[in-house]
Amino acid sequence: MAKEKKYILSSDIVNRKLSRLALEIIEGNMGEKELVFVGIESTGVILAKRLQQLVEAQSVLKVELLTMSMNKQKPEEIVLSKELNFDNKVIVIIDDVTNTGKTLLYAMKPFLRFHPRAIQTLVLVERSYTQFPIRANYKGYSLATTFQEHITVEVEGDNITGVYLS
Repeated sequence: MAKEKKYILSSDIVNRKLSRLALEIIEGNMGEKELVFVGIESTGVILAKRLQQLVEAQSVLKVELLTMSMNKQKPEEIVLSKELNFDNKVIVIIDDVTNTGKTLLYAMKPFLRFHPRAIQTLVLVERSYTQFPIRANYKGYSLATTFQEHITVEVEGDNITGVYLS
């Protein structure tokens, strides 16, 4: 018998949260002309694309979108879709869920050889504990969980259809 999914966010709620997050990004970056969004594959890329659309539709900010791939269990090699000079840029690293904080910590590595103006982080769901000293600047939803619980972001094409706890 299949276990019933315990949804914590529906598709409609995710879309509302993304709209709010886009406004927070705009407000948090007043005076900037351009941002660099870096979506962590795979779900982070979907979030980054949607946020790029929302930010550009609601402000004069231009958003350069990059993707980042890495093995989240052993993040030894981190690959960006495009090499840029990140000096004096505002970078927003985007992922779906903060579990331990390890992914977001390692996601900063490619930018540390530059001198960005700021590195910000955004997650759709932030768990209340981390094992690494990382907190998201922007979060859609915060949730207290146990180490045994798992959060899954459900995706269909380029749409997030829900988030559930298992």
